[in-house]
Amino acid sequence: QVKLVATGGGLVQAGGSMRLSCAASGRTFTFDRSNMGWFRQAPGKEREFVAAINWIDRSKNYADSVKGRFALSRDNAKITVYLEMNSLKPEDTAVYYCAVGGSLDGLGYTSWGPGMQVTVSA
Repeated sequence: QVKLVATGGGLVQAGGSMRLSCAASGRTFTFDRSNMGWFRQAPGKEREFVAAINWIDRSKNYADSVKGRFALSRDNAKITVYLEMNSLKPEDTAVYYCAVGGSLDGLGYTSWGPGMQVTVSA
């Protein structure tokens, strides 16, 4: 079982920045099985893919809505992925989730971390 511990979130003004992190652990976790993805769900909307990164080759994929503003990085020693969010907009307000086990385009994720509320004020 993979355990994901997410930190970050909170309130920020539009135009500001925020960093989310997600650490993975567990006996069954292996790098070669996992991309780590980030998703978000705004009130009244379906959950949407935000970004994903591959542990091994650092391949990344971003949703068009965040491309150029959000950036992924990872620390393999800490088994942690960071989502740096810049130039935040009110429409980025959502509950953010990290997950592992799926594809770089956001499909097939099987293990999910707890949601983190991100609120961007106008």
